[in-house]
Amino acid sequence: MTQSILVLAAHPDDEVLGCGGTIAKLADEGAAVHVAFLADGVFSRAGEEQAQQRELASRRAAAQKSCDILGVKSVSFGDLPDNRLDTIPLLEITQAVEALIAKHQPKMVFTHHAGDVNVDHRRLHEAVVTACRPQHGHPVKTLLCFEVPSSTAWQLPGSAPAFTPNWFVDISITLVRKMTALEAYADELRAWPHPRSLQGIEHLAHWRGATVGVDAAEAFMLGRQLA
Repeated sequence: MTQSILVLAAHPDDEVLGCGGTIAKLADEGAAVHVAFLADGVFSRAGEEQAQQRELASRRAAAQKSCDILGVKSVSFGDLPDNRLDTIPLLEITQAVEALIAKHQPKMVFTHHAGDVNVDHRRLHEAVVTACRPQHGHPVKTLLCFEVPSSTAWQLPGSAPAFTPNWFVDISITLVRKMTALEAYADELRAWPHPRSLQGIEHLAHWRGATVGVDAAEAFMLGRQLA
């Protein structure tokens, strides 16, 4: 039976930044990887509505292209307000996550870390934890939290839970695919030495790999696993 995996990301580009190499690896192994974005990722930015609508269409097209490169089976887009998930009742976000879990019946879920600087990342993390309560018959057996360059590492010490990875995926073979998928999001990337530059992202992959004895890796925090 094909394993179903669900990646729950706040904004388009978070999925490839956080676990793009892992997505490609799992897809290559035959898993059905589904990616869902909960927030629009655009409308908190300055600009006229028509320009924002064009930017929204462009970013969603980039997301689809990126996910196609990684081998994602399905992509879905939510319309929760960008950078304002703290204004939405947690119940509403949780219900959106629960609907996605009911639809895809994933055994494994990837989402944001609890301590990210970005409020949408933190809020979605809360919703996913709530939606993945370990009740009898719940499909999710493994819950993993990824890091997002320019969000996770920018949190101040002591102000939120630290990202201390204890689960690593060797992406030595799929790093090139991750980097190619990132190029679809050219408008979201920055120049080196910004952590969300192509160089910064590749350096992070090699550093995470070096800490566990491989060429490149993605790092996660295990929230829960039921064997």
